Amino acid sequence: MLRFMNDGDFRLQPIGFVRSRIASRDQAPCQGDEGAPDAWIEILAPFVSGLLGLAPGAELLIFTWLHRAERQTLQVRPRRRADAPLTGVFATRSPDRPNPIGLHRATLVEIDGNRLRVDPLEAIDGTPVVDIKPLLRTIEER
Repeated sequence: MLRFMNDGDFRLQPIGFVRSRIASRDQAPCQGDEGAPDAWIEILAPFVSGLLGLAPGAELLIFTWLHRAERQTLQVRPRRRADAPLTGVFATRSPDRPNPIGLHRATLVEIDGNRLRVDPLEAIDGTPVVDIKPLLRTIEER
C-alpha cells in the first residue's frame, strides 16, 4: 500500500498489476498508440467483483502508479528529445513527476477470471494499477 501524508491521512492502494513484455522504461513507447503491445492486468482478489459490467471492446482509462518514476523531477525535455526545450512536467505526459500517476487509454480485448487483456498499453511489467474507468464519449454513456 502506498501511503502519503498531507493535511490528513491519504492512502492509495493497488487494485492490480500490469503484466507486459515491456521490461524497462527504455523499452516503453511514450504513448500506447506508438507501438505498445497488448498486456494483461491482474486484478487482486479483493477487487475482482468490481469487474462486473466490463466486456470486451470497452474503451478504458487505466490509472497506474509509475513506480519507477523520478519524483523530484519538475522539468523535462518532452518525448525524451535532447533538442526539445525544457518544459515543466505539468505541461507534459512525462512519467517523472511529484505524484507519478499514469493515465492510459486502452481497449479491453479479453477477460479471463481476474485478468484483463488490453491493447495497447505502454506500462512496464509490474506497474501497479490504482483504478480503471470506462471512457465516456457522450452524455448518454454516463
